[in-house]
Amino acid sequence: MLDSRAAGARRFAGKVCIVTGAGQGIGRATAKRLGAEGGSIVVVDHIEDTARETVAILSEAGVDARAVIADLTRYAACETLMGEVVAESGRIDVLINVVGGTIWWQPYDLYSEEQIELELQRSLYSALWCCRAALPHMISAKSGAIVNLSSQIVEGGLYRTPYAVSKGGVEALTRSLAVENARHNIRINAVAPGSTAIADRVTSRLLIRPGESAEAAQNAESYLTEARQFDQTIMGRQGTPAEQAAAIAFLASDDASFITGQILACTGGV
Repeated sequence: MLDSRAAGARRFAGKVCIVTGAGQGIGRATAKRLGAEGGSIVVVDHIEDTARETVAILSEAGVDARAVIADLTRYAACETLMGEVVAESGRIDVLINVVGGTIWWQPYDLYSEEQIELELQRSLYSALWCCRAALPHMISAKSGAIVNLSSQIVEGGLYRTPYAVSKGGVEALTRSLAVENARHNIRINAVAPGSTAIADRVTSRLLIRPGESAEAAQNAESYLTEARQFDQTIMGRQGTPAEQAAAIAFLASDDASFITGQILACTGGV
């Protein structure tokens, strides 16, 4: 079974679902959850091997799935993605924007201009561009559900200011678009995960640039450790990708048909 939490539900039967960042972690878990519930899944990632691996997992379980390899930090790639899906499948019913994630942990005054720009591109612009590219198709169909991925970092955290700004932007995007598009029968919500244990991560974190010292790498690891201690939950553990996927699936499904413009915290805390 792809996800035992689905418990035989078929909330996405007959629906075309795009899941970005589906080559690993929360994205892959979400693709598995929506596929287990009958969705036709478009697996989007910039790493071909992991995207194809997700498709293989889904296909083996009888899910209709295909991979699209794309750099979603560029609007042209997002526009091409949405156009190709509509040309092949006729519509986009569900869009899950998972692409993102902290690259560096360090005090803000240590971030370079390049690092700040890369954090924003990965964790804000990918959602911004995907929403812009998908919405015309959903508006034309007078139907659709979008779930963006935010983060508990918006409420406070250590050493990830550019990432926090990105996810604050994702929350503003979610609420603003929900107001604009409710009249088109399009719901737009977000899930804000807390610390989540990702066993299949392949995207690099704590990248050390050429020429940086071993001391810089050691400092980065120290900042990461301190930040994770700060993120301890009242439940005393990290979340799992499947738990985040369950929250995402709820907001994307018709069970949440009267919910829009909301940020659902899935953090193991209050």
